[in-house]
Amino acid sequence: MSEPSCPFCDVGEDRTFFSGHTAVGIWDAYPASPGHALLVTRRHVETWFDATPEEQAELISGIARAKTAIEQEHQPAGYNIGINIGAAAGQTVFHLHVHVIPRYEQDVADPRGGVRHALPGKGNYL
Repeated sequence: MSEPSCPFCDVGEDRTFFSGHTAVGIWDAYPASPGHALLVTRRHVETWFDATPEEQAELISGIARAKTAIEQEHQPAGYNIGINIGAAAGQTVFHLHVHVIPRYEQDVADPRGGVRHALPGKGNYL
């Protein structure tokens, strides 16, 4: 069942790189970096904790598919993989999706800490 205002319930095939039984892989409409991909459940559920084990498994296996699709056009030096769960964690689209964000040499001055930068001042713990 789709939600009328949900941007992930009816994504066009032009943005889709993977189509599975319970999840799809799409290119992010507002990419953080070139090749930014999203893995989205077909069923409209808000968070990882609302998904079935089958949906969670297909999202996890989709990460490797996303990497393969990204590397057909880009040559990233690394990846950030993440899920925002709840408004307090930065979730703005309340349809479960996993970000697969390619990272490139020198795309930021100091990448150490990676996802820890979600909380200011917590990235560099050395």
